[in-house]
Amino acid sequence: MKYLFIYAPIKRSFLMKLLVTTATLLILLFFTSLSLAQTSSTLDQLRLEMETLREVIRYHNKLYYVDNNPVISDGEYDRLVQRLKALEEEHPEWITPDSPTQRVGVAPLEGFRAVRHSVPMLSLAKARNEEELRDFDKRLKEVLGSHGDIEYVFEPKIDGLAIEVVYENGILTGGLTRGDGVIGEDATRNVKTIRAIPLKLMKQEQGVLPARLEARGEVYMDKKAFAALNEKRGCNGEELFANPRNAAAGSLRQKDPGVTAQRRLNVFFFGSGTVEGRQFSTHWEKLDYFKRVGLRVNPLNRICHGMDEVIAQFRKLKNTRDSLPYEIDGVVVKVNNLRRQEELGNAAEAPRWAIAYKFPPKQATTTVKDIQIQVGRTGALTPVAILEPVEIGDVRVSRVGLHNQGEIARKDIRIGDTVLVERAGDVIPDIVKVILSRRTGTEQPFVFPRQCPVCGSPVVRQDGDAVYRCGNSLCPAKQMAGFEHFVSRQGMNIRGVGPKLMVQLVQAGLLQDVGDFYGLTREQLASLKGMGDKSARNILQAIEQSRRPTLERFLYALGIRHVGEQAAHKLASHFGSLENLEMASEGDLNIIPDIGPETARSLYDYFRDPGHLVILRKLFDKGVRIVVPK
Repeated sequence: MKYLFIYAPIKRSFLMKLLVTTATLLILLFFTSLSLAQTSSTLDQLRLEMETLREVIRYHNKLYYVDNNPVISDGEYDRLVQRLKALEEEHPEWITPDSPTQRVGVAPLEGFRAVRHSVPMLSLAKARNEEELRDFDKRLKEVLGSHGDIEYVFEPKIDGLAIEVVYENGILTGGLTRGDGVIGEDATRNVKTIRAIPLKLMKQEQGVLPARLEARGEVYMDKKAFAALNEKRGCNGEELFANPRNAAAGSLRQKDPGVTAQRRLNVFFFGSGTVEGRQFSTHWEKLDYFKRVGLRVNPLNRICHGMDEVIAQFRKLKNTRDSLPYEIDGVVVKVNNLRRQEELGNAAEAPRWAIAYKFPPKQATTTVKDIQIQVGRTGALTPVAILEPVEIGDVRVSRVGLHNQGEIARKDIRIGDTVLVERAGDVIPDIVKVILSRRTGTEQPFVFPRQCPVCGSPVVRQDGDAVYRCGNSLCPAKQMAGFEHFVSRQGMNIRGVGPKLMVQLVQAGLLQDVGDFYGLTREQLASLKGMGDKSARNILQAIEQSRRPTLERFLYALGIRHVGEQAAHKLASHFGSLENLEMASEGDLNIIPDIGPETARSLYDYFRDPGHLVILRKLFDKGVRIVVPK
């Protein structure tokens, strides 16, 4: 009777899922209590136990990788696998190729054998904008003679490496890269190391699996795994991967399958080549079948009735793509009805029933023309790469911050280098890597300055700080950056006061510290170049509206080192008033959640600096009042 429950994973009902969860725990308790040396099981019972364990492990693999719904802990899963390994070590003659233990451990590959795809893996036609998507829809309607909306399947386009895996009677027998679409590379042993790819498909109620199923998918590396891999490579002095797609491709084509196994690759399946012994009427039905037999399908896939729904889904996905744990570079739109797919057929290199619509690119290559130093409000000297302007997405990028001297050294960025630039999160540009193969020998290493480039004062770096700073408290660059921070939208929000106006105010002797903003007159402003009476009045009105900040805004505007928006919010919520914060000891500050020792020390020192106290008194004397929100 004990084995009756163990076979339950192949059923679909909720009750049977419940039973298999209970059975799994019973198996753990029962099997682990037995000693391998003292087991009283007969050979037939041991063999049945091994087969049962394989089925249970496959079932839990499907729950974990396909359904995202594990019902046992990692420790319980590991004990099942260890029990199976122990039995297979005792009886190696009973090991099967599809056993979950047979993913890693083979010898390194000599090379990759070329294999022809039974059905070519064609590329996709591409739409450059929404108008071309609608043209695609219009062409299909003309060919099909359709007057109503066409039903499409909307799929995120994973930025990875296309593969084809072959199952014969449910057993994984082959894994090919796409290659040129006609001939791929045999990467079977590497494919077997990817845990999300089942070595054996799950049987359904009918109990019959296709005689041959060529499932096609995209192997990828998620963002966290990519970051960890590049960090490790950087520490080992190895060249960094440019993006997760390159990392996935390089990992799958390793000669040693053991290396591939360590790279934490994943997969989503999106289609098929040859299928023998199973018929489908729609693409969506095929994807649903994939899920039921254990092949991982993207949960963001959608059925769309007409092109308007496709475009709406695209816009929604574009806004949320950066929150995904993996990279996507667009979407794929496919006619759902398979009979209509056959009717539409294929062009020379692409099917007529599908189209890809890609997001604007996140990366581009360009040249570093120069590296300059920018001095911030805390005196930090930040190197900035001046680039040959390049379009990334819809934005023209010509400057990229390089953080500090250590970052330049780590990436070995030189003036004249060709570099790969990325807009992280579609916002902040960053140099991903130097294209070393493009170096000519004329590139110049950057020498970090020993003096502030603005005031000429010596630069200093405290122990544990990666940043060099100007030690001159009266450095004009520090003052100007502090003024810009004070009037910013997150700070006092004084609209209309930009860098050009502040330069004029400083040069005219009207702005020496932030308190002077609240002593400006209409006559003083109107006398400046490019300023009229109306502009002066508008600026004075903005200054007047800023006199009643919340404590959170006021703290952020002061520009205290280590106090950003989040820290200012925490401090305002905790203390409630500036007076309470001023009287706080360093110990009082240290106990606040998310306020670390460096921030606590910076705050404590700020409110005991005579110069800062003078500026605070000046602000309050000129009418600034902190308000408490209702």
